[in-house]
Amino acid sequence: MASDYSAPPDTYQPLTIDLGIRTAAARAGGKLALMEGDRKLDFRTLVERIDRVGTAAIADLALTPGDHAALLAPNCIEFIEIVAGLSSRGIAVAMPSPRLTPKEFTAICDDSGARVLFVHRSLAEAARSAHFATVERIIEIGDEYGEYERWIADAQASPPERHPAEWSVFSIPYTAGTTGRPKGVLLSHRSRTLTFFAMAVEYGCYSPDDRAIAIAPLCHGAGLAFALAPIYFGGSCEILPRFEPELALRRIEGFAATNIFMVPTHFHALFALGERLPDRSSIRTLKTIISNAAPLPQATKERIVDYFGPGMLHETYGSTEGGIVTNLRPADQLIKLGCVGHPFPCTEVRIVNSDGHETVAGEVGDLLSRSPYLFNGYWQRPAETAAAIRDGWLTVGDLARRDEDGYIYLVDRKDDMIISGGMNIYPREIEEVLHTHPCVAEAAVIGVPDEYWGQRVCGFIVVRAGASVNEAELIDYCRNKLAGYKIPRTITTIAALPRNAAGKILKTALRTATG
Repeated sequence: MASDYSAPPDTYQPLTIDLGIRTAAARAGGKLALMEGDRKLDFRTLVERIDRVGTAAIADLALTPGDHAALLAPNCIEFIEIVAGLSSRGIAVAMPSPRLTPKEFTAICDDSGARVLFVHRSLAEAARSAHFATVERIIEIGDEYGEYERWIADAQASPPERHPAEWSVFSIPYTAGTTGRPKGVLLSHRSRTLTFFAMAVEYGCYSPDDRAIAIAPLCHGAGLAFALAPIYFGGSCEILPRFEPELALRRIEGFAATNIFMVPTHFHALFALGERLPDRSSIRTLKTIISNAAPLPQATKERIVDYFGPGMLHETYGSTEGGIVTNLRPADQLIKLGCVGHPFPCTEVRIVNSDGHETVAGEVGDLLSRSPYLFNGYWQRPAETAAAIRDGWLTVGDLARRDEDGYIYLVDRKDDMIISGGMNIYPREIEEVLHTHPCVAEAAVIGVPDEYWGQRVCGFIVVRAGASVNEAELIDYCRNKLAGYKIPRTITTIAALPRNAAGKILKTALRTATG
């Protein structure tokens, strides 16, 4: 009789994030794992704190596998502890951006069904004044003598009796859909773990001897992944609470960093330093630079290669839902212009036309991907999940083409999403706010090219008959209802919005009008 291989044996060890950190600690417990300012955690202490978080969540908060929590904080060591500790017990963490307004982060906490909210002390006042539908308790972090530290000090540093299944949800970063409603992206332990292994192979900078600087927001899927990968393999990571270009360069030297993950806006800020940009010799330990979140302008890419040196830059394309999809390696940076490279390891990419057939070289079509890194689906959004994953292939609405050598080039987005400073911005959400102003009859929002931010947000409105409102008033109106990066830089009053025969607003015409 043939053996049954349909199920793993009882000795099967699942792929989970905390297990990677534990094995690193078993090899070198006294080695530096995380650093933030003057704070340092070795691997042994990090695992102990992760276990205290997990134990306290079960014993004190009465959370159980399948429950959700939320974490509202800037980059900090506690961010790693909480996500790793809770997920080790099967409790997934929703991660709203700390830049959101109270209304926005409350909506995300409510949507995720979070029973507890961990909030940084800098945001605690806003969180405690909010009205949550599901949050039963708020725990403040960010103070070495504060509530969170007392909470974990009272807990046992006990590892989980049983590790969660690798398909269970590890974290829930939120992204907005084309409707502007935030959607929780369910990322599994398996997806993240396999992503780390592929990153180690592709980028060559995640060995136990490597050191990373984490500057991207940890609340984003990519930001957290590029901070966790170093410690997963026994390396070290320094977390910067916020991005300051001169500080980032100083810490590359001070930490002897070998790799860093950045978005295009970070590079623009670095080069804006002008004469204050230090000599390349001050960052000689750096061997790998990874860029993601938005396409790099070719001029910026050339400056990166010129300043940091050849053989270092990887430009990666991906999404929260699909993980890393393609990578343009260093050797191709100045050869394949405007390109995002070849498919990532273990990733299949198709580009299909409107009939679902594969496109020929040079033909633009929908970019689809299939890999072990795909998300589990959107939290409580079955229709949106079904629209995104078709027969195992993921689409996030990007248009692309291939060249004769199989290299992939992003062309545009099917929807009108704006990427400014690495942040995804959805016009409809801003339009909805503008529509609530009593003087606004109609509104449309687009993104236009910006040398520094990649894109900037521009609004157009039609004023109600007999009403009067100026640009400054409207921008100030948005300021109280939207996160700062979503606020339009300009709002132009026009007589009528351009529309097609079906009545749909022609945003292409608005973009043309802006030049």
